[in-house]
Amino acid sequence: MSPLRVDRQVAIEAEDLPSQADLEAWVAAVFDRHEVADDSELTVRLVDVEESRQLNRDYRGHDKPTNVLSFPFECPPGVALPLLGDLLICHPVVAAEAAEQDKSRRDHYAHMVVHGTLHLLGHDHIEDGEAEAMEGLEREILAGLGIDDPYREAGSTTRDDAATEDERPYP
Repeated sequence: MSPLRVDRQVAIEAEDLPSQADLEAWVAAVFDRHEVADDSELTVRLVDVEESRQLNRDYRGHDKPTNVLSFPFECPPGVALPLLGDLLICHPVVAAEAAEQDKSRRDHYAHMVVHGTLHLLGHDHIEDGEAEAMEGLEREILAGLGIDDPYREAGSTTRDDAATEDERPYP
């Protein structure tokens, strides 16, 4: 595995936030399944509802907070930087989803980090085949971390989860 650098940024006061070691372990589990440039780096920013809502509105056109946003870094031509991008994770949304889905907050955070990191590495879930492949990777990576299938109860796909997000009662 390539050397790993995770810049943990905390922009919310809350208990039970993932530690630096947690974030590094979850990202490393994804990196173990991908060829990643030496000294690859990404930022994981833990935020409140307002910051998530603003960025989701500005970049995706959805005026509501969401669990995780991925912003891949696009390196200018001729510049070699090992930056993968940024993950923005909304703590109140993740906490509420974990409670709704009867999952531990830590396991749900792990899922959001794995999911977001896969996006930074080019995976997507727009088409059915892409969704199945990405969800399969998520399940395998999380299983390697001792975490149950995140889609087990709802039988949903990532796209279905995103669609129902619009109906969630977040401020």
